[in-house]
Amino acid sequence: MNHPKEHPHQTRSEGKGFTPRLVAWEITRNCNLACIHCRASATNGPYQGELDTAACFRLLDQIAEVGNPIIILTGGEPLLRPDIFDVASYGTRKGLRMVMATNGTLITGEKAGQMSDSGIKRISISLDGATREVHDRFRGVEGAFDGALQGIQFAKQAGIEFQINTTITKTNLAEIPKIMDLAVELGAVAHHIFLLVPTGRGKYIVDTEISAKEYEETLNWFYDQRDRHPLQLKATCAPHYYRILRQRSREDGKEVTFKTHGLDAVTRGCLAGTGFCFISHTGIVQTCGFLDLECGDVTKASFADIWNHSEIFKSLRNYDNLKGKCGKCGFRSVCGGCRARAFEATGDYLAQEPLCSYQPPAAGR
Repeated sequence: MNHPKEHPHQTRSEGKGFTPRLVAWEITRNCNLACIHCRASATNGPYQGELDTAACFRLLDQIAEVGNPIIILTGGEPLLRPDIFDVASYGTRKGLRMVMATNGTLITGEKAGQMSDSGIKRISISLDGATREVHDRFRGVEGAFDGALQGIQFAKQAGIEFQINTTITKTNLAEIPKIMDLAVELGAVAHHIFLLVPTGRGKYIVDTEISAKEYEETLNWFYDQRDRHPLQLKATCAPHYYRILRQRSREDGKEVTFKTHGLDAVTRGCLAGTGFCFISHTGIVQTCGFLDLECGDVTKASFADIWNHSEIFKSLRNYDNLKGKCGKCGFRSVCGGCRARAFEATGDYLAQEPLCSYQPPAAGR
């Protein structure tokens, strides 16, 4: 779930380096589904070493000392954690914007009311197919589609806004327009598409990853939907979109500004380590959930120390460190390439993005 608010070049605060804007917190790895693309390869646990309630409160205290980011409570399935609403309430009292990424199947009228009471401002629910057959196959559990739609209805009744997230693979690429139409029909405020990053169980379906050509075509199609739908549209794990947005706008003779393009004009493709980070169920900090490199451990060091001093974070904050064509690209400050895909393909998180068909001019821009 993404709610970027600041320009990427305005995330610096004097004496504090970069300020976190979004923190995705895998508050549990337990899950009632078995999705084929799952980064965490999550199943019904139990998992050892999950942060207890007191540790969760301490972590929120530490995050609030560094900035005022949106906290995405994710998993696994966060609703499987019995203290989830205590944690959400605590974050709300700290002045943090608390949101939740859930598969929707466990939402009841009572839980939706608790979400609202705890200050959860938005939830994301994944729909990876426009029909129960496609979605349930993707999610690995029969009834997942109907459960998600029921959960959406409970959230709506409680007055909680929701967005639809969709992970794109070859198996559902043709379904994306139908899923977008369904999102409108359901009353979603946004539709976020995620391009598959082959980590976790996603490694085993890498053959369903779309090609660089399909990637480019899909993002150009997504750009064309901006003025055709009432939804907020966002491409995630798809940093090339922010290059395409500028290329297409230039072709249309338009300047990319907040007034003309909204939040897309003031954010960057890959925010890993610059405005975004991921915290695992055991407190391990990573630049994102897909780049499986430990940058620190909140049970051993403060969040501030990790955020400000991790060598991996610092290396990603200098865009000149990017290698290959990413390092030569004039769009590197607005795209950056997917560092997790680069790492999975080469073992080097600074290497060029493997699923980009764009060739930067030899002389740069």
